[in-house]
Amino acid sequence: MSVRSRVAAFLAALVFPITASATEPAPAPKAIKDPAGELAAVIDRHLAKDWEARGIVPAEVTDDAEFVRRVYLDVIGRAPKAAEARAFIDDAAPDKRARLVDFLLKMPGHANYFASVTRAQWLPQTTTNFQLQQFGYQFELWLQKQYRENVPADQVVRKVLTVKVRVNDRNQGFRFVQGDGPDPDNFNIAGFYSANEGRPENVGSAVSRLFLGMKLECAQCHDHPFAPYTKEQFWQFAAFFAELNPLTGPRPGFVGPLRPQSDRNAIVIPGTDTKATATFFDGRNPDWSPDRTPREELAAWLASPKNPYFAKNTANRVWAHFFGTGILDPVDEPGENNPASHPELLDALGKAFADNGFDNRTLIRAITRTRAYQLTSKMTHPGQADPRRFARMSLKGLTPGQLFDSLVAATGFREPANLRNQRNFGFVQPGNPRSQFLVRFASNERATETNTTILQALMLMNGQFIGDQTDLARSEILAAVADMPGWDTKQRVTNLFLTAFSRNPTPEELEKFASYVDRGGAKGDRKQALADVFWVLLNSPEFLFNH
Repeated sequence: MSVRSRVAAFLAALVFPITASATEPAPAPKAIKDPAGELAAVIDRHLAKDWEARGIVPAEVTDDAEFVRRVYLDVIGRAPKAAEARAFIDDAAPDKRARLVDFLLKMPGHANYFASVTRAQWLPQTTTNFQLQQFGYQFELWLQKQYRENVPADQVVRKVLTVKVRVNDRNQGFRFVQGDGPDPDNFNIAGFYSANEGRPENVGSAVSRLFLGMKLECAQCHDHPFAPYTKEQFWQFAAFFAELNPLTGPRPGFVGPLRPQSDRNAIVIPGTDTKATATFFDGRNPDWSPDRTPREELAAWLASPKNPYFAKNTANRVWAHFFGTGILDPVDEPGENNPASHPELLDALGKAFADNGFDNRTLIRAITRTRAYQLTSKMTHPGQADPRRFARMSLKGLTPGQLFDSLVAATGFREPANLRNQRNFGFVQPGNPRSQFLVRFASNERATETNTTILQALMLMNGQFIGDQTDLARSEILAAVADMPGWDTKQRVTNLFLTAFSRNPTPEELEKFASYVDRGGAKGDRKQALADVFWVLLNSPEFLFNH
């Protein structure tokens, strides 16, 4: 047989293998389980049922430009760059929205952004208290690792609750907690306890609010008149952290491992002779074991898939992040005066979250695939006015971090290497534009109720940062757009719209701004007129909101 014949026979065997099974039909492919798609369908059914019952006509599905900007801001904390927006808009694949979310979840920006959001929620003290800033920075670094490796939410909380720490109360004016043991993560996680001054009542309040959705601190001094929990319940929960107290109370110069109280799981209620014993929030008593500390007992109960408080609270907080409003809102004040807008949906969301192993990414994929998340923010029916019906997307003001990072993406600004990795939280550092934005735009307002102050508007209009980034001599992107060979005025204006808004201009906008540039603007200079257009776009309300 010639070489050519042998090659032909070999190729034929690859294509048509000579085996007994060659004539048998190929087995049917197994269905691939898609937990995110299944959960998205469940959410859609619950909301559709509610809209129909209330006679609500939901908004139209958002276009690709609005979606790409929204999902970039929600998943990685910044708006897309012009090239990213253009690539998505031009993509004709029917599944491109789901694929985009998958892509963003794997970007380093997702872990960094969600770590920053979580640190701000779990340790808000580190944003305003300079003494606690380093603890917040270390804790955020640890959170970045958890999100980067997609560690399940229950494991993250278990680690926080059971971390080995030691109390350092040598300085009576500043009592703090340090990590203990060989695990280096302990030193980063210990910031959670230091930010709460290592006090059982403070830590217990934070844990109940953040991980169970119960604001128990309202009952610290007296029974809450409008909530179903009591002062006794508050101290019973705080008693799980009684081991944070030194054996004989604070002693000058004490530095050492945690020394639990004599009975390890009890704490004296201040101002009384009553001793509260650690008890689960649902009223059950732990099966106390000498092999487990009270905090380990609490972690086993709290982060269990069978604990509905934890699963629903965590899922509801993720929902609130993407919609600006929780199904239970405020997220940590359940009760008769604050019922869930969709109680059955919240139950289903919590159950699915637990059933899927508390996988944050699965939950995010599901929420972003829902019809509700993909609705436009433009109101087209009176029934869409109530944000708790989720019949249209709510406008959300950009956080300080989102605003600055979106400006960086739009202008091409390069942060100095010595400042790029500094979180700065709530403190101004000279020469650091990020810290200036974080401080000036800091707000306690809800994302859906954000208002721009006069000082914030002036910083955007007259501040050095925006001035430099809309200056032809300093802005790389603006200079590139102005000097791009072969582009006409309309192409240059269109690129600026993609850069600022992640969308193409409407015909009216394109005609208006292109004619302004062609006239040379106020100074008869086309390039300067183009810079004027960029300045206007970056200062517009459209840039300041996630919509």
